[in-house]
Amino acid sequence: MTDTLLEVDAVRAGYGDFEALHGVSARVREGETLAIVGANGAGKSTLLKVIAGVMAPTNGSIAFDGRPLKGDHAHDRVSAGIALVPEGRRLFPSLTVRENLLVGAYRKRSGPWTVERVVELFPMLADKLDRPSARLSGGEQQAVAIGRGLMANPRLLLLDEVSLGLAPIVVTQLYGELPRIGREGTTVLVVEQDVVQAQAAADRLVCLLTGTVSLEGRPDEIDAEQLRRAYFGIEETS
Repeated sequence: MTDTLLEVDAVRAGYGDFEALHGVSARVREGETLAIVGANGAGKSTLLKVIAGVMAPTNGSIAFDGRPLKGDHAHDRVSAGIALVPEGRRLFPSLTVRENLLVGAYRKRSGPWTVERVVELFPMLADKLDRPSARLSGGEQQAVAIGRGLMANPRLLLLDEVSLGLAPIVVTQLYGELPRIGREGTTVLVVEQDVVQAQAAADRLVCLLTGTVSLEGRPDEIDAEQLRRAYFGIEETS
């Protein structure tokens, strides 16, 4: 995996006078799973929004497959092959599972993901395709949200806080499917507070601390103390 699919260079972004990202740079190689971890307020979700075109950076640049993304709207980025699974799932509650999945395919990109393939990935949905999404459990709703993102047949899937509000056993089940998504040719960038799940799923790890990169590396190269210091901003004492 040597080809860079996504390149984020010195990106700054924020909300009004509040700057959430202070010159963040990151690379995502095609075919890998990159996890971005950090506490609340670290800037993780803001970074995904900027990549997805939901927010515009105030400075810096983003390139996807070698092409600058400056000025592209969110729907243009979906067409280019970037799909965001937002925090909180954001399903259409009155639509059925099948209808929510089909919403994800509205740009009609070619690729392997269909309703049938999503059900193969998440068998828990097999008997619920005609059920309104409001009547699903939290884990089932998250599976639909991920499936809806996959229905766009993205080259890059952005996952924001997969574990939020879910039981640990459900989170483990959902994370267990990430390698299969990768084998289908989809690169994954996942934002997560659950460091244990992120380390287990990722090829590389980036830790954000108050809008800056505090640590980066392969999970097997980062020990627990290094990660704790980077996550909480604890300085080493002599």
